[in-house]
Amino acid sequence: MHSARDLLTALARRYSFGDVGALAPDVLGDGERAALVASVCEFGQRLLTLDAEDFAAEVAGQAVPGHLRARARACHMPQTPKEQPRGALDSMRPSYALLLEVIEIRWRRRELSAMIAAVHIASEYLPLLAFEPALGHAGDPARWPEGLRAPGSRFGVIGERGCDHTRAEKSAAERTLRVAVEPPTGWRAYFDRQHSQVAGALGTCAARCRTPCPALEWVPGLDDLASRCRVALAFADTPLVRLRHAAPVGHGFGVPSPEEVLEAWDRSRATLAKHPAAHPVTLDDGFPLPGLPGLFSAVAAETVRPATLLADVSAHLVTLLG
Repeated sequence: MHSARDLLTALARRYSFGDVGALAPDVLGDGERAALVASVCEFGQRLLTLDAEDFAAEVAGQAVPGHLRARARACHMPQTPKEQPRGALDSMRPSYALLLEVIEIRWRRRELSAMIAAVHIASEYLPLLAFEPALGHAGDPARWPEGLRAPGSRFGVIGERGCDHTRAEKSAAERTLRVAVEPPTGWRAYFDRQHSQVAGALGTCAARCRTPCPALEWVPGLDDLASRCRVALAFADTPLVRLRHAAPVGHGFGVPSPEEVLEAWDRSRATLAKHPAAHPVTLDDGFPLPGLPGLFSAVAAETVRPATLLADVSAHLVTLLG
């Protein structure tokens, strides 16, 4: 390193947005450039930490180019029932592309607890990625099909003993059918606590229900959806996802080593490969967890590759630093 600015540039290339933002005033002074750098760092840090509530929060327009802000908004979770655009409720594919980029960055930085947390988030919402082609959106409670409420449907019916949903899933399913008319505080509380339960409930409806009801009779190609949902539910139960419970973000105090992560992923791939729809997980594609992009693509029925959003934010930050 030849100067403090060189150090900031090296940190920016390592996606250390928080550190660059904190050090920028000391290195660049209190002028306009330091303020612009701080805005970009705040924007990048939100993305790196998967703070989807704030992806659309305003930043200085001259600091972050419009095309980067637009890509972030595609991953944003709307904070009111009528907010436009609908972001991640229109499609989860941009969000999963960002998740893959975050997983790759965390692996390279050996931030394995944060990496496993991102894997766990991906597992919770994966059934919605499977449902997206059938729904035409990514599980937007304001646009649920009327078929979910078809005569005889048990979806969201509290106390229905013939339904395979857990008590928490039944409660979440009932709430999702009415949350679009609740005030913004209720909408946000639902997404904080229950939307992932709805994802699991839909996966159960398609793939594991022992006594199917009319809730999904509106779905064309239900067999294909069921096979992709089986993969999504199987991923949530893999050794890789279960590592979360051995990490500080789970219920324990250990942090998995890189060797433990790779060993858990090898066992996970072997389990997932038993599902014909999950064959792409067996392919070596150069990703730190080989086959994970292929797995997400198989569940989505469309190609999902790691995003370059954080890389482009980093490059823009390096340009600002001069």
